[in-house]
Amino acid sequence: MREQTNAAVAANAGPAVLADTDGGRELLPGVVVLSAAVAVVSILVGTLMAAVSLSGHVFGAWKSPGPLSQGLVGAAMLGVAPGLFAVGRARYWEEARTLVLPLAVVLPGLLAVTLLNAGKLQAARGGEIVLVLFSLGWVAVLGVLALSALGCLFWQYLKPAPPPGRPAVAPLPGWSKPFLAVLGSAWFGIGAGLLALPGFWGAFLPWRADRPDAQALGVWAVALGVGVLGALAEDDLARLRPALLALPGVAVAVAVVLAGRATEVHWNSGPALSLVTMVAGLLLAGLAGHWLLIRRTPTRRRARPPVAEEL
Repeated sequence: MREQTNAAVAANAGPAVLADTDGGRELLPGVVVLSAAVAVVSILVGTLMAAVSLSGHVFGAWKSPGPLSQGLVGAAMLGVAPGLFAVGRARYWEEARTLVLPLAVVLPGLLAVTLLNAGKLQAARGGEIVLVLFSLGWVAVLGVLALSALGCLFWQYLKPAPPPGRPAVAPLPGWSKPFLAVLGSAWFGIGAGLLALPGFWGAFLPWRADRPDAQALGVWAVALGVGVLGALAEDDLARLRPALLALPGVAVAVAVVLAGRATEVHWNSGPALSLVTMVAGLLLAGLAGHWLLIRRTPTRRRARPPVAEEL
């Protein structure tokens, strides 16, 4: 009698149970360790860069004409950290890839930007000793993390893939898809422009920035675009939990730095209005995703009715 009752409970348990048992590509422990390591580094370095920027000073691996660009890079690092810690609660690769794939864009991308602009590093320009050491540490840590990210990604995709055609546990509502498509394309397109033509597109930034500033911001913009468009392709809120933490985290951290250095921004320009809209879009996407996920996938405890006692 107990076996029949438990079978009936499992059949009626709803999406929460399905989310736990539908399987997928096994998540490598290396990906979890990498995400946690990057989260710790991001909190330490991102907090330092953002805080110094808010005080009106430049603190970064390279020379910069103003503190805002370096502060925004630090804010993005700090904001994404909660999502990276959440990767440790994922069981399958499909639950983490919408955040890990953008991470695999940021780490090699920032390393490439740093090396391409090596002549502007604090170590090359002979700045203050603290900044010189920071720039050397920036290159070394980025190099290790970038290689680790590419290696983890390679080994992760050697894992057997699940059978195709698994139904979504909590599919995205139809009204959200055009919004995500526009938001992701905007971030990706602007980031690609800043990376490929930093002299041209960097001039549209509503504050002072030079080539490495524009390209570093471009790397983060491309990564955000990849994450948002990846969530659109995933079409399953149950697989987006880490990304749903990172999006509002980045939006809030960036908004704090922009507000703290508001006097440096040309707010009456079109690019400034576009930036505010895009940052607000990240916040809205993250908060709306959390709300929809809570509504569509109740917790396992609430979804499962009490098991009848054995007769």
